[in-house]
Amino acid sequence: MSERDLSALARELEAIVGAAQVRAPSALEARAASIIVEPRDANEVAELVRKCEADAIALAAIGAARTLAQIRPAPVAVGISLARINRVIAYEPDDMTVIAEAGLTIGALNRLTAARGQRLPADPPGPDHTTLGALVAAAQAGPLRLSEGTVRDLLIGVRLVGHDARPIHGGGQVVKNVAGYDLMKVMVGSFGTLGIVTETTFKVRPTPERYTVAIAQFPDLAAALAAAAALHEAVPLIHLEVVSAAVADALGYEALPQVFAGVAGSAEEVAYLLTQAGAMLGSASAIIADAEAATAYEGLRDFAADDAAIVAQIAVAPAELAACLTRSGAEFRAHAGCGVAQIFTRDASNADDLGRTLAHWREIARGARGNLRVLRVNDDFHHELNFFDDPPGPALALMRRLKSTFDPRGVFNPGCFVGGL
Repeated sequence: MSERDLSALARELEAIVGAAQVRAPSALEARAASIIVEPRDANEVAELVRKCEADAIALAAIGAARTLAQIRPAPVAVGISLARINRVIAYEPDDMTVIAEAGLTIGALNRLTAARGQRLPADPPGPDHTTLGALVAAAQAGPLRLSEGTVRDLLIGVRLVGHDARPIHGGGQVVKNVAGYDLMKVMVGSFGTLGIVTETTFKVRPTPERYTVAIAQFPDLAAALAAAAALHEAVPLIHLEVVSAAVADALGYEALPQVFAGVAGSAEEVAYLLTQAGAMLGSASAIIADAEAATAYEGLRDFAADDAAIVAQIAVAPAELAACLTRSGAEFRAHAGCGVAQIFTRDASNADDLGRTLAHWREIARGARGNLRVLRVNDDFHHELNFFDDPPGPALALMRRLKSTFDPRGVFNPGCFVGGL
């Protein structure tokens, strides 16, 4: 759109939600959308969707815009920020469920539930900058995925605004799936391409009484990964991370491969588990607890490799992960036991280098019957790489049918998902 067209569109949007709720994007948001609108409730979201569908205007839900700024090949016209749609609708500690609007951050939700000794154990990087809507849309997860699963395992209800501005809901207290689809599973990881999530219902979990981390360093990558695999088989851990030497150095540890094994429970349970873990990791392992353990965990959770040329996430069968990481030649943070790792390199100076690196990594993932998705790339080459792996033909055909069913006008965050959806 031209500047003149955008100005006219902004005035039309102001007529729907008010001038105070339409603004120019921040520098990061500008990579995702040209105009930012901040509706106050789901009804205003519906009016905005109705307007955009009628005029064939592309729109996208915006949280902190960290993900969209990367994966969008070009900004959509309208970014719908859910920052004002951030209430806790209902919290039932005895039932361990919470209903909250999509603009609430994980950090804010967990500060509320902490008063009752509970938490939402979904732990992507930067919980104070990750909204519940973004958590669902991008299927984000961190170290606790080993014991708590991912958002797909914790989400039990969702409400969204879809095609024709219809309110759609599934799961939660009233189960009404759309056209036979399991709506929660469909929406998780859809990156806003099927509608705009406005409300979520999650299971929450008790916060462990004690949390402790056993840390061990190893002379080489193979030894660290082998020790982690053996530990995973023998001890019930809440997280098990293996980091390469460069990541260990960035986190403030000696520049050697390191294993971080988290245990939690009552004081007696933690003591027993640490005895088992310590015996397997050897005398060189160190035990940290309380505030020191929390700091170590947050460092692992939030590590981002900001200076990397390219960062990607590989997902393979857990038994294949060690071989894939070794072949990749990349630095990494691995969720050992889950088959998932974030891998990166700083050694790429141009688009050709990045392309070759990405092709090599994808060949490794496919050889292990897994997949690889780019998380972040150097800004200079942002538009020259495919962020998503190509799925098998039948899977892509199914995705196209879902897209045409949920978004027949093609306005919901188009062109930035698998296969250009």
